[in-house]
Amino acid sequence: MGIEQFGRVSFTGESKAAEFVDFLAQGRVMATKCRDCGLIEFPPKMDCPSCMSSNAEWFQITEPGTLITYSTVTYGPSGFEDDAPYTLAMADFGDFKMFGRMCKDIPLDDLKVGMKVKVMPVRLGDDHISYEFLKA
Repeated sequence: MGIEQFGRVSFTGESKAAEFVDFLAQGRVMATKCRDCGLIEFPPKMDCPSCMSSNAEWFQITEPGTLITYSTVTYGPSGFEDDAPYTLAMADFGDFKMFGRMCKDIPLDDLKVGMKVKVMPVRLGDDHISYEFLKA
């Protein structure tokens, strides 16, 4: 797979972190950590924005995070019109925060700030792949 298969709408055909999509296809959501300064990045970056090193390593996000905020989108922007309504969320994983969609199978009434969430790959169709939050 290539980075152009990530998400609903992709804007680039090349990325130093293109392996991210391959990991998703293997069932793993990965982030990067700078081996020089320890900065964790999600979405993954192979070049550290803190110390400018290109010495990054991949690691799998396996521990649950904590839901810190969410919002339901009722009108999707260009490329996402057919997806609405959907819920966007931010989760705290300790050393980093992650933005993504909540699984549509979770009723809105069940969403609570502070609840534990895990992140899992999801197939979108048309050979595209992404990730979403589920209850942990």
